[in-house]
Amino acid sequence: MAKQSSSPRELEANLLLQAASRLQSIKDGWDAKKSQLEAALLYNRKLWSVFLSTATSGNNPLPPEIRQNIANIGIFVMNHKLETSFDPKPEKLAPLIQINRELAAGLLGRA
Repeated sequence: MAKQSSSPRELEANLLLQAASRLQSIKDGWDAKKSQLEAALLYNRKLWSVFLSTATSGNNPLPPEIRQNIANIGIFVMNHKLETSFDPKPEKLAPLIQINRELAAGLLGRA
């Protein structure tokens, strides 16, 4: 019921916060939760794939500069995911967590 009454911005923010929470949990409990890293990175990548696809769509009503900013962040997220997968370290999760939380705050009007 709550999801049906949420705006698209709220839904996007909640998904970003969920991804950030998963990554934060792994970062905080690295030794016990490292095995969950790839699944959490994959979830985050899929989420950002949707954002990238939407931002680069020709029928997206957002101003071009905002679409470009989303695309730039998305490319960073994708590259950082690969780097983290190849050389996993808990501190590498911090930028992904921060980006997701800050974008969610902006979507929710808390930035």
